[in-house]
Amino acid sequence: MKVEKIKIDSEFIRLQDLLKLSGVCATGGMAKVVIQNGEVLVNDEVCSMRGKKMRPGDRARFEDIEIVVE
Repeated sequence: MKVEKIKIDSEFIRLQDLLKLSGVCATGGMAKVVIQNGEVLVNDEVCSMRGKKMRPGDRARFEDIEIVVE
């Protein structure tokens, strides 16, 4: 599994924006679809909220890529 670390300067980043920023999803539309289809795990649980606030220490996983928020 590939691990991507994303450092944020704010309190949180929304899940949809995290997927775009990390390059896992090319567009916001793609991020919206994969999240709503239940294909994304947040902290090892299926998450269908694209506006989910991701804070440092949270992890998102899509396919074989894990994104860690720092």
